[in-house]
Amino acid sequence: MTSLIGKFLNKAPVPYVGKALTSAFAGQLDNSARSQMDSYGQVSTLFAIVSRIADAVAQVEWHLYKKSTDSRRVTATGDEPQRTEIVRHAALNLINNPNPFMTRFDLFEIGQQHLDLTGEAWLVVVRYPGIDIPIELWPVRPDRMQPVPHPTEFLRGYLYTGPNGERVPLRVDEVIHLKYPNPLDVYRGMGPVQAAMVDLDSARYAAEWNRNFFINSAEPGGHLETEGNLKDGEFEKLVLRWREMHQGVHNAHRVAVLEGGVKWAERKYTMKDMQFAELRGISRELLREAFGMHAHILGISEDVNKANAFAGEVQFARWLARPRARRWKEALNHRLLPMFGSTAEGREFDHDRIVPEDREADDRERVSKAQSAQLLTGVGYDPAGVLQAVGLPDIPFVGKPDSGAPAANPDQPDSGL
Repeated sequence: MTSLIGKFLNKAPVPYVGKALTSAFAGQLDNSARSQMDSYGQVSTLFAIVSRIADAVAQVEWHLYKKSTDSRRVTATGDEPQRTEIVRHAALNLINNPNPFMTRFDLFEIGQQHLDLTGEAWLVVVRYPGIDIPIELWPVRPDRMQPVPHPTEFLRGYLYTGPNGERVPLRVDEVIHLKYPNPLDVYRGMGPVQAAMVDLDSARYAAEWNRNFFINSAEPGGHLETEGNLKDGEFEKLVLRWREMHQGVHNAHRVAVLEGGVKWAERKYTMKDMQFAELRGISRELLREAFGMHAHILGISEDVNKANAFAGEVQFARWLARPRARRWKEALNHRLLPMFGSTAEGREFDHDRIVPEDREADDRERVSKAQSAQLLTGVGYDPAGVLQAVGLPDIPFVGKPDSGAPAANPDQPDSGL
């Protein structure tokens, strides 16, 4: 008999879905996720943004540590408590070699691509029979994954739909789901691409229009008018002759000779009127705005000097790469590591520093600390306590140097001057 405590474990405090969704598959595949991923190969600006972010996140070096027993986040000296790095562990081996066909770089790059394109990244965890710990990790396409909600337990599991329509049910502990929060759906994610889909479509359609402009006639089209109805043979002959004589760049501006009362009615729109170049430029700016991407990171060098180029790199690392690495860190520590049982207790994944060091800022901070220490010791405070208060290391004091001219070295011969 189930205990009263067990009855309420892992239950959602309020219902998220109706009871009817517990007995069958809840919903269908989200086709919008497919269109969002398609945009990656159709809009060059989106490709540049997402590929740079995914590459930056995949380059991060990961380490496994034994947590410090010091419960303080920051010690008295301003440093983080010391941790012991673990160089051999099954969890570390897993993320470095997620499956026989992918490297760690592949795993994080693919996952980050999915995350920025659809707002979600999915990893399927593989266990071998008789082995409880994870053996492999496989990234899967977000449009093929569907959460299966439960009205009281929040989540029953997941359903993967294969290329041929086959459905594979997955337990909660067989999937690691990363997502950007979706304000309308707690089960699914929402990313920058969803917010910019209208602009992505505009950029794609503008590019296609430009392409068709050259394919059709290298100038805006028009239509043919006839005084009466044409027979099928006459119509096909007219269309065929028109295409042969006037379609394509090589036929641009050729004189049209029309027979049998056929007239040419020209459109009044020109390339200048349509302003597609300006439209594509606006779409690029809106995409960069959606992701918060600095122009310098995309190779745009207009009005770029050393100062704002470095500022762009810091902004990219601080507001784009580091938060995304933090999201992966939370998933590794709170979803993956617990699957390794007692061997993962007191362990945590962490990554190397991502934001580049600002040498000039460090120099200014060092000078400021030294001036503060000089001011405090000058009014009588204990030097050792002052160094600790301003965050400087314990520096041995050897005495104040003489203010006069340096003493002559007796071993130095007199120059006679």
